[in-house]
Amino acid sequence: MTDPDLLLGVEPRQRAVARTLFEHSALLPIISPHGHVDPWLLADDRAFPDPARLLIVPDHYITRMLYSQGVPLHRLGVRRLDGGPVEADGRAIWRTLAEHWHLLRATPSRLWLELTLEEIFGVRTRLRPETADLVYEQIAERLAEPAFRPRALFERFGIELLATTESALDDLAAHVKLASDGLGGPGGRVITTFRPDDVVDPEWPGWAGRLDRLGAMTGEDTATYRGYLAAVRSRREAFLAAGARSSDHGHPTAYTHALDEVEAGRLYLRLRSAAASGVEPGDAEVFRGHMLLLFAEMSVEDGLVMQLHPGAFRNHNTALHVAHGRDIGGDVPRATEYTGALRPLLDRFGNDPRLRLVLYTLDETSFSRELAPLAGGYPALYIGAPWWFLDTPDGLRRFRETVTDTAGFANTAGFVDDTRAFCSIPVRHQVARRVDAAYLARLVTDGVLTVDDAVETAADLAYHLPKRVFRLER
Repeated sequence: MTDPDLLLGVEPRQRAVARTLFEHSALLPIISPHGHVDPWLLADDRAFPDPARLLIVPDHYITRMLYSQGVPLHRLGVRRLDGGPVEADGRAIWRTLAEHWHLLRATPSRLWLELTLEEIFGVRTRLRPETADLVYEQIAERLAEPAFRPRALFERFGIELLATTESALDDLAAHVKLASDGLGGPGGRVITTFRPDDVVDPEWPGWAGRLDRLGAMTGEDTATYRGYLAAVRSRREAFLAAGARSSDHGHPTAYTHALDEVEAGRLYLRLRSAAASGVEPGDAEVFRGHMLLLFAEMSVEDGLVMQLHPGAFRNHNTALHVAHGRDIGGDVPRATEYTGALRPLLDRFGNDPRLRLVLYTLDETSFSRELAPLAGGYPALYIGAPWWFLDTPDGLRRFRETVTDTAGFANTAGFVDDTRAFCSIPVRHQVARRVDAAYLARLVTDGVLTVDDAVETAADLAYHLPKRVFRLER
């Protein structure tokens, strides 16, 4: 059974206060304003596949750890681009995880999965090699029940709002179906997020072909810069009509750069013509930076909250990328600079109350040095939650300790689970709420906050702040 004082601290007085604070926030609805759950999961509402394909195969937190210790990804059911053999037996995949379960000790992946097994599926048998089949069967039995269909779990999890993330080229058919079923659309509980990276980044292989698709989808001439911008705006309008409240930009850096229309047009044509043979990295960076400025301008005009997720060295493990493709655990964080990089954008829009820019980082050193001072000084800026490599219990704790002095609580945007793993959503939010309760309890026992202030703040961090920052209240 889950320890009721999990992550609430060890000092008795602090733990008692933390327990009270967590009790106040634990039952609040879940607001998930940024994540990567496949919207077809809820649109189709089909029974989940076997336990391995639900909990292991798509979870690159787990698969990358096992791969680092010599387990080939194809043994874990991860597809191969060359069409080679991949383990198809879910039970065999589950046994492989059980054999290597010790590799995940003290990681958030293990904590999330253990909480998921116990609290979602009611499994109290400890996973180990000799119990692998028993645990697998217990989960499989649950998955066959109507109560474990995606929409039933959506209600059970207490999700008030779930934002998915789609490419500009997505036809949004899943969200159309959700809207027809009363779950999606403007004001719905499942909404989309506009993610245009694959038509903005000239260094992403296949860029020119995707621009052709963008033109065909919108009826605009993307062979020209003006036609390209018109096509991007057209897709943005389609996402707004489908209920989107935010855009998301996963650029390599936070660099922004102002170009006039003539300069931008020349650069676009140069990149377009060089896409097949290889673009100049400097040109690509300037173009991405210019587009970030334009996206901020668009956000001022249409009200979409703008999210910026820089700092990932994508596909660092070339062999994995070649064998298995993108988004399978081969990415690595790198140092990221914000103060100079964002200056052109902030000079133009940083004091405009119509812009909401939520900044994330994979570089913890930037929290106190750059992000907290920036968010504490510009009305348009908010600090996004620790994500990806940083949304661990210790990472969440360090975040509060480093940003609160300068940015306070109100300049942060609340927790985001950033997950593809639907069944992990409630436990990830639970962990974040426990960590915040422990941090606030320390401030209470240190005499910095009253209990009443801490109770109100715990509710803000869990629920009210993300609703307000991501403009989900209307």
